[in-house]
This record gives sequence, C-alpha cells and structure tokens, in this order.
Amino acid sequence: MSEEKLRKELYAANTNRAIIYKLVFDAMVEEFGMEKAKEVMKKGIYRRGEQIGANFKQFAPGNFEGLRDAFLGGIPDDGKMFAPTVTRCDEGGLDIEFDNCPLKNAWIDMGLSDEECATLCEVAGIIDYGTFEGAGFHFEMTALPEGSKDKCYLKVRSK
Repeated sequence: MSEEKLRKELYAANTNRAIIYKLVFDAMVEEFGMEKAKEVMKKGIYRRGEQIGANFKQFAPGNFEGLRDAFLGGIPDDGKMFAPTVTRCDEGGLDIEFDNCPLKNAWIDMGLSDEECATLCEVAGIIDYGTFEGAGFHFEMTALPEGSKDKCYLKVRSK
C-alpha cells in the first residue's frame, strides 16, 4: 500500500470517528436530552482517555520533556493531523497549541453550526482530560475562535 493511500485512509478514519460521535450524540440527545447526553458521552470518552493516559504515568509528576516527546510522538501523520506547536516545556509545565482538528474539520464539512461544533468539541475534547489526569497531571484545555476553526490550547502541570 502506498503512503498516500494509507494517509487518505487515516484521515478518512478520523472523519468516520467524527461522524460516529455526531450520530451517537444525536441519538443520546433524542433519548435523554442534551445535558444527560453530554454527561454520559463524556464519561465514556474520559474513560478512554484514562486508558491512553496509562502510557504516560511514568512521566508524572514532572517529567514534561518525556511527556511531550511521548504524547507528540503518538500524533498521526508525523504530527500533521493536529499540527501541534509546543509553546512551553520546562519544569513548570507543558503547553501545546493545536492548529488543526480533523474531528472539527469533519463537523464543519457536515455543515454543523458553530454552536453544534462547540458542543461536540466539548464532548470529544474530554479525552485529553482523561489522558493527562489519568497519567497523574493537572490539565486544562481552552479553545479560542480563529475564523471558522478553533485553536486548542493544552496546559499540563504537576498535580
């Protein structure tokens, strides 16, 4: 299989993930209402993050260089998929800015409103809380509007 074909399949898999999140979330909203749907979906996604975070426990409480290298080393397509930029990595913490999100790109392509995208980003983004908190770190994430896409800012600190 060619590298280009593999890359297309990788991005298609992430688009599929975005579509599944949207359809499952919509079904849960219909069944339980918005707030309960968010609560339940976040619970499951957070648990997946905790599973991922087990791979990073060795870096807690303060090996931010090791955490940076391990976390960024796992981003598909040599990091291009999420386009991370490390804005801080020292004894005080790790800050990463993401310039791209294949999930949000898919939701935009599906024609979702800014509000719908923000809700799904809130739900899907909980995976990072599970990942870093599950690894033993304090974690915060913010997203700031930048045209039709948001940049996500991850801040990882010692507990």
